Amino acid sequence: MTEETTHSPEADLARHAEKMAKKKAARDKIMATKTGEKGLIIVHTGKGKGKSSAAFGMIFRHIAHGKKCAVVQFIKGAMSTGERDLILRHFSDLCEFHTMGEGFTWETQDKARDIAMAQVAWEKAKELIRDPANSMVLLDEINIAIRYDYIDLGEVLEFLATEKPDMTHVVLTGRNAKDELIELADLVTEMELVKHPFRSGIKAQIGVEY
Repeated sequence: MTEETTHSPEADLARHAEKMAKKKAARDKIMATKTGEKGLIIVHTGKGKGKSSAAFGMIFRHIAHGKKCAVVQFIKGAMSTGERDLILRHFSDLCEFHTMGEGFTWETQDKARDIAMAQVAWEKAKELIRDPANSMVLLDEINIAIRYDYIDLGEVLEFLATEKPDMTHVVLTGRNAKDELIELADLVTEMELVKHPFRSGIKAQIGVEY
C-alpha cells in the first residue's frame, strides 16, 4: 500500500468511521448501566454569569414536557424579567412563580427586613417542594440568602435530606454555595468568570441579563 493510498480521503473517512463506531460502542456500554432515576439536588454556583439562566432552562424543559414546577426567587425584587413575565403570562397553570425578595441586600440596606423576607421565601419553598405534584422547584439565589445567614444552612440541609420527595428535583442557584450543600448535591456546576461586559462599562441588557 502506497503512502498516497494510506492517506487518501477514502481511507481517512474509513478510519474516522471506525473510530466513531468504537466510541459509540463504548458509550452504549456505559449508558446501558445507567438505569436509575431520582429527584436530584442541583446546585449552580460560581462568579460567572449563567446560574439562573441555566436553571430556568430546566424549568422551561419541564414546562415543555407538561410537568408541574415552581420558582421561588429569594433576592431579586419586583423588577420585570423575561422569564417571569413569560411564565406568568402563558404557563402559570404549570409553573408557580413567587418573587419573595425586595431587591438585593445593598439596595434595601435593611437586614431585619431582608431576613424576614428570606424566611417567608423559605417557608414557601418548603411548601412547594413537599407538594408531590411539583416535579422541579427552583430556589433562585437561595445561596446568597444562606451566605448572609438569612436562612439557616443546617435547616436547609436537613430538609433536603429528609423531607424532599424522592422524585422531586430541587435547583439552588447563587454564588458562594456552601461546601456542605455542594457535598449533599447530586449535580453541581460552577460558572467560571472569564470575561464580562460590565467591566467594560456595559450595563445589564434586556434579553441577556433579564
